[in-house]
Amino acid sequence: MSAFSRAALPLILVLGALLGSAGCVYRPNIQQGNLLKTEDVDQVAVGMTRSQVRYLLGTPMLADPFDPQRWDYIYSLQRGREKTPDRAHFIVRFEGDKVSRVERPGLIVPMPLDDQKPKAPAPAQPEAAAPVPPPAPAVEQPAPKPDGTVN
Repeated sequence: MSAFSRAALPLILVLGALLGSAGCVYRPNIQQGNLLKTEDVDQVAVGMTRSQVRYLLGTPMLADPFDPQRWDYIYSLQRGREKTPDRAHFIVRFEGDKVSRVERPGLIVPMPLDDQKPKAPAPAQPEAAAPVPPPAPAVEQPAPKPDGTVN
């Protein structure tokens, strides 16, 4: 081997390793906004106060300064290299201090962060009737005497 090829070999190996690992850049999941549980969203009802909604769902992501009667809860999850993020949007409208209307323009159930597919709900099983207790053993009652007394 010539002196040039001995000097160039490590350089070629390093360049090859760099080019080979260029596509292996880690892209973390980016989660933004209010992650709302469906159970919590379903509890929001007309007539609730602002403080009750804030307790249930947390502080809204957007409180419009030009429309203080509207709270927007927005959630977004960008997973690594996926092009389209998971998004959810929930709007609560107030009249005074009470909820007047609830809108769900884009409420979705986001996938868990651990990149596993969500588990399909188990098929509904018919409810089994409560087990019927066995009949109590019959207790023999002594026969009454003709005068009405029992032994």
